[in-house]
Amino acid sequence: MSTGQLLSIEPQELQFPFELRKQISCSLNLSNKTDNYVAFKVKTTNPKKYCVRPNTGVVLPRSTCNVVVTMQAQKEAPTDMQCKDKFLLQSVVASPGATPKDIMAEMFNKESGHNVEECKLRVVYVAPPRPPSPVREGSEEGSSPTASVSDNGSFNAAELTSARTLISKLTEEKNSAIQQNSKLQQELELLRREAKRNQSGIPFIYVFLVGLIGIILGYLLKRT
Repeated sequence: MSTGQLLSIEPQELQFPFELRKQISCSLNLSNKTDNYVAFKVKTTNPKKYCVRPNTGVVLPRSTCNVVVTMQAQKEAPTDMQCKDKFLLQSVVASPGATPKDIMAEMFNKESGHNVEECKLRVVYVAPPRPPSPVREGSEEGSSPTASVSDNGSFNAAELTSARTLISKLTEEKNSAIQQNSKLQQELELLRREAKRNQSGIPFIYVFLVGLIGIILGYLLKRT
């Protein structure tokens, strides 16, 4: 934190998690510890590369103000991730009740006799945060196997092989179940046929027995 007579600035470095072709923002916190209205202005050595909102403003007495600095998407990475860009934050006492519309460029001109406080800020590129590592299969006891996904959203070769093996196993189990079902249907059909035969055979046996009894009765009657 830079603690000047007018404004306290935090942080002292503009840190950007550098990524190609992506806009990146960081913020500055300006704290006014005085009883004065303080006007500020933000300058940079590379204005085409950065967007500062707001680049000018007024911090009320005993108040804070947030400034957002956005770096435009970059097509190339700098050598050794070093950046030479600089920022300059100027602050000066403004008249009571001043608003951003009251800020004039000459207010920050030291040659005009204004007491301008300055703070230089440098730009630092930092590595972007790494995504959490995917959970490997069997890493947690009792958890179901999960396939990890690579950074570009695709499965790796080992996981594809595992998926193909699982699909092949499921296909074999399905075919086996179909065969068993077919066999059971055939056996059921045989049982049905045998049942029909048994049902059709009962009347024949009954007639045969009745006829046999009749013959025996007739023979006994003749003897008597």
